[in-house]
Amino acid sequence: MTSPRLLLTRRVVQLLVGLFAYGIAISLMVRAGVGLSPWDVLAQGLSIKTGWAFGLITNVVGLVVLLFWIPLRQRPGLGTILNVLLVGPSAQLGLTIIPQQTELWAEVLMFAAGLALLAVATGLYIGPRMGPGPRDGLMTGLHARTGWPIWAVRTGIEVGVLVVGWILGGNVGLGTLAFALLVGPLCSVTLPFFAIRLPSAAATAEDAVERELEGTAEQATGPEAEQDAARFDVRDGILLESDAAARARTDRAARSTVIRSHQPDAGEPDAASTASRSPAFTIATYWLDDRLTRANRARVRA
Repeated sequence: MTSPRLLLTRRVVQLLVGLFAYGIAISLMVRAGVGLSPWDVLAQGLSIKTGWAFGLITNVVGLVVLLFWIPLRQRPGLGTILNVLLVGPSAQLGLTIIPQQTELWAEVLMFAAGLALLAVATGLYIGPRMGPGPRDGLMTGLHARTGWPIWAVRTGIEVGVLVVGWILGGNVGLGTLAFALLVGPLCSVTLPFFAIRLPSAAATAEDAVERELEGTAEQATGPEAEQDAARFDVRDGILLESDAAARARTDRAARSTVIRSHQPDAGEPDAASTASRSPAFTIATYWLDDRLTRANRARVRA
């Protein structure tokens, strides 16, 4: 059994490698010159207008976004702080050593390499579960405070960021569209592969340390706010659920009258039916259960 200290060391090392690789992936896509992700379009546009280095602008944008966490009542984790500090310098290092591409075939290959590396880096830095990136926390915080769907919050923020960056001179192209379409499927492969799960004993013994390292996402007070806090997280187009939120959801589902397959008296589902259920079906089922449960609570209050 891995000791808690060794496990923590592995998590920190994986986090650092992931953040460094993430910056290099961004620099590959910048040098490809066929389009960037919305936040990188903004950083590039600001860099053009101000004359500041792209990596420095990336840090500044991350810091400004992190300041918005204060009114959203979120506390960053270690991964959040390191994200703000390290991605910019690693991206600037990549821009220093990687030449600009001018041939179409080289541009396409370099962008594909950058996108693939970004998916791997995403799995690496999310796997340790030591806090979301500043941009991800902004989206989930706004979702929790406003009640708007995550997809609506994410779309609104990223479309706005993309438009501003494009007006400032950032590179919007086919790569931007490819990023939007492909980053989700690619990360759905790398996220489970690099995910680190704590043994239950270690998780219990190190609970206080874990809370400090992972940060919090509590945006309001009261029992229902605590239940809804930190339930969902969005990173690079992937809908994730924290371990604590998953346990809370499972406990609610066990008492629910909506989805019978999770009732104690319904028995365990057989292996064949469980294997045949796709992740999309599971997400849709829990989404429907959540909506119906909220509707029942609203009727009871009325």
